[in-house]
Amino acid sequence: MDENKVQEDKKTEEIENTNTSLDNEAFIAKLNEDIEKQKKRAEEYYDSLRANMAEFDNFKKRISKEKETLYINITADVISGLLPIIDNFENAVKAECSDEKYKDGINLIYKSLMDLLAKHNVEKIPDLGETFDATYHEAVMSVQDETRGEKEIVEVFRTGYRLKDKVVRHSLVKVAN
Repeated sequence: MDENKVQEDKKTEEIENTNTSLDNEAFIAKLNEDIEKQKKRAEEYYDSLRANMAEFDNFKKRISKEKETLYINITADVISGLLPIIDNFENAVKAECSDEKYKDGINLIYKSLMDLLAKHNVEKIPDLGETFDATYHEAVMSVQDETRGEKEIVEVFRTGYRLKDKVVRHSLVKVAN
């Protein structure tokens, strides 16, 4: 009887081992399935993070460009308000005056205004002797002169200014040929 009991115990143990083995395999399969789901989820989060980072980088670039454009436009607006004053000082500098201290004062103010323009990267548009360019110049007169080149600027009535690539004010010019 002991032998029967030993054989029965062995069979029971084999059945339990088989059940345990099946349970372990099922458990491992379930874990592997969960791991795959988590990997997929992590990849989705990573892709989302990369997309958000790229979008944020584009946002920073766009804001920076908009900020620079806004700065240029505001500076150009302020400078365009100063240009008639600068024109008046240019005329005063060219005018005859017997009082040298007065003339020095006018020159000093004019120089200060020009330094202010230079500080803000505002430049005079090249004009006299240059070739006419409708981007920077406005032709108000023309003249036929065989000694001059085609579309050469021969006289400037009002100086033009630009800030970087933005024209603050066009030059008013007389063009030859």
